[in-house]
Amino acid sequence: MPFHSIPEILKSLKRGQIVILLDDGEPENEGDFVTTASSVTRKTLQFMTSHGRGPLCMPMESHRLSELGIPLREKSRSVLEAAWTVSVKTKKALRRKVPFQDHLRTIRALIHPKTSPEGLERTGPVLPLGAKPGGVLVRAGHTEACVDLARMAGLFPAGLICRVALPDGGIARTQELLKFAKTHRLKIGTIQDLIEYRRRFEKLVRKTLAADLPTRFGHFRLHAYESTVDSEYHLALVLGNIAKGPVLVRVHSECLTGDVFHSSRCDCGEQLEQSMRMIQSEGRGVILYMRQEGRGIGLINKLRAYVLQEKGLDTVDANQALGFKPDLRHYGIGAQILADLGLREIRLLTNNPKKIVGLEGYKLRVVDRIPIEITPTSLNKKYLKAKKEKLGHVLTAEM
Repeated sequence: MPFHSIPEILKSLKRGQIVILLDDGEPENEGDFVTTASSVTRKTLQFMTSHGRGPLCMPMESHRLSELGIPLREKSRSVLEAAWTVSVKTKKALRRKVPFQDHLRTIRALIHPKTSPEGLERTGPVLPLGAKPGGVLVRAGHTEACVDLARMAGLFPAGLICRVALPDGGIARTQELLKFAKTHRLKIGTIQDLIEYRRRFEKLVRKTLAADLPTRFGHFRLHAYESTVDSEYHLALVLGNIAKGPVLVRVHSECLTGDVFHSSRCDCGEQLEQSMRMIQSEGRGVILYMRQEGRGIGLINKLRAYVLQEKGLDTVDANQALGFKPDLRHYGIGAQILADLGLREIRLLTNNPKKIVGLEGYKLRVVDRIPIEITPTSLNKKYLKAKKEKLGHVLTAEM
C-alpha cells in the first residue's frame, strides 16, 4: 500500500513532524500538510509555507474557540471558519521582524490555558478553524482529522494545516503527493483510514438501559445503546441465553416505511419479521436494529429517492442521483454492540455479503451466512433486482 498506517502517522506527529493527509486514494485528491500545534517550530512553519498554498489554518475544537471569544461562521460543506484571523497582543517593543515569530506566539497563546479573549487581536497570521464535535466520524474533513490526530497522539487537540502545492503554485494531486512525501521522507495517510481506525479501536457506544419486550415472536430483552459520536440510539433485542456458541444474529437497518407501515416497495419489514420468527424457533438470538434509514441517507432523502423511482430510476440510481453513494451504511458501531453483549461467533442472517466484511475484524467471527430471502412481488421485483445486480446481494429468485 502506498499510504502509511494511522499508527505510523501518529508516531510522526508525536515526534513533532509534518505528515500529509488526503481524503482517500482517489487520483484527483488534494492533500494538506498536517502537524500539531503543541510541537510546531519555526522550521516546521517555513517548510509548510514554502511548499504550501493558501492561508495557514489552525484547526481546534469549536468550544475552545468559543472560550477565546473567536466567532465562527459556517462556510461551504459545513466548514466552521473563524470570522477573522488571529494575532496575540504584544507590546510595541516586542514587535521585532523575526520570521514566523508572530505565528509561533499566536499559536502558543491559542493553546495556553491562561489566554483570555482580551489577549487576542482581530487581525493576524493564523486562521482558526472549528472542528465538528465527533471529529471525522461526523465530518470527514481535514479540520476534523487534524484535531483527531493531535488528540490521539496524546497532545493538545489542535494543529496546523496548509494545502500542498506544486513548485509552479498549482495544487498537487495524489500521485504527485506520493512522490513529494517520498522525496521529503514524510508520512502520508488518508482520512478514510483514520475513520476506519477510529471505528475499530475506539469505544463508540454505551448502553443506556435494558428492559423486557414481550412480542408475538417471543419475550425479548431490549438493550438501548447510545452512540458517543452523534447521540443516535440503536437497539439490540436479545432472546434467550446468548453466552455460549455461535449465535443467530440479524443486523437490520431501520426502514420506517417497511418495518412500520409494511410498504410493498421493499422487503425490509418482511425480513425483520422472518428474522424474529427464525430466532424464536432457534430459542435464542439477537436482532440488532440500527438507525441507518435508507441505507444511511436518512428518511427524507429516502422519500426523495422514492419520487425518483416513480420516474423510472431504481433504488441504486436514485440514491446516486441525489448525490449519495449506493450504500452509506457502516457496521462498526453495530459490531461494538454485539461485542458488548458478549458475542464472539455469530451466524448472520443476511443476503448481503458486505455485512460479513463490515462485522469481521471487530473480534467477531461470522461462522455462517444464513439467507433470508423474501418471495419477490410485482411491486418490489425491480428493487430486489437492483440489490442483486448492483449491490451484490445473494438472491436466487428469478427477477
